[in-house]
Amino acid sequence: MTQPTAGSRKNLELKTVSFELEPPQRRYLDYFMDGVSRSFAVVVSFLELPLRDYVAAAYLICRVIDNIEDCQQPSDWKAVRFQEISQLLSEPDQAASILKIWERENWPGLDTNQTRLMGVEEGQMLWQIYALIPEASRSSIQRWAQVMANGMHRLEDPLVSPDWSSKENIRLLRRQQDYNEYCYIVAGTVGHMVTELVAQHYGFSESVVNELNASAESCGRGLQKTNILKDFAEDLGRGICYLPEEWLVEAGYAPFFLEGAPGIWKKKIIDDVMGELQGSIGYILALPYPAVGYRMASLLCLLPAMQTVSLAAQLQDSLFTPQHHVKISRQVMAECITDAQSLLHNNDGILAYANSIQKMIDACFD
Repeated sequence: MTQPTAGSRKNLELKTVSFELEPPQRRYLDYFMDGVSRSFAVVVSFLELPLRDYVAAAYLICRVIDNIEDCQQPSDWKAVRFQEISQLLSEPDQAASILKIWERENWPGLDTNQTRLMGVEEGQMLWQIYALIPEASRSSIQRWAQVMANGMHRLEDPLVSPDWSSKENIRLLRRQQDYNEYCYIVAGTVGHMVTELVAQHYGFSESVVNELNASAESCGRGLQKTNILKDFAEDLGRGICYLPEEWLVEAGYAPFFLEGAPGIWKKKIIDDVMGELQGSIGYILALPYPAVGYRMASLLCLLPAMQTVSLAAQLQDSLFTPQHHVKISRQVMAECITDAQSLLHNNDGILAYANSIQKMIDACFD
């Protein structure tokens, strides 16, 4: 891979567009971003305008799609909601009428902030902002949000992949390929969406776009798998297990019953996540240095994820037990921000950082 240098500024032609939100609209995005994902709100805050607004609106639209899938309603009910999402993506001016339908429905399983996005009073402004986004960027959001919605709709169909099974009233993905497909649907699609928005904003060359597209899915999957590892016990409590059953069989289902797991099995899970995060490293290395905001945002996705996986390795004795709790501290997050700033224009430093994390993980299993 050809690494970008500080001299690659000439390869960027920042796209200026006539787009500026009113203060209440920006406060709306900030408020709901912080409400549904405080960590990603921090990441997005480093992006330049108007890219920051596009990504924030796109993220909240993806959250709306997630809400439909996460809602504890029957498949037929969800199918109607996914049809309505398709209409909203193509005709956002229909938001008021569709959201009026939604607010008459029950949304069991969602928290307060998630539910508020599904009604007229607080959900309509999102679709008004989406309608204001310039056509090229709105088209990217529409295309990939629709792919995500189609995939999530497919999750409800037992006749198509990804395939699920059930054990002890808990839903499980069956195979590794189902696990990877699930992570593509919910996160790999976002990797592609954001890559298109960023490429348009910065005016990346075709060669840079091709390099980014090659690892965009891995970026999304890596972050999703990090969260799956982090939230394993919590997800079981919600009646779902994303780690594939074919892997759980190898450990005699012990992790499934929160009875721990052999060290070699834990290492397999962690290595799989780190393999995906390696794709994120390649993605960042392909970003030209002048794309300052997005390089910073990308590092603030990668570094906390790697620190989370490293923490899991250090806490391996409690992994897949009732004490399974893997969450980096605020201090570590603050250190990630400082490290990201120091690595912003240092690809060799990014590689060295990743290698040090990998060595730390390997040492935990020696």
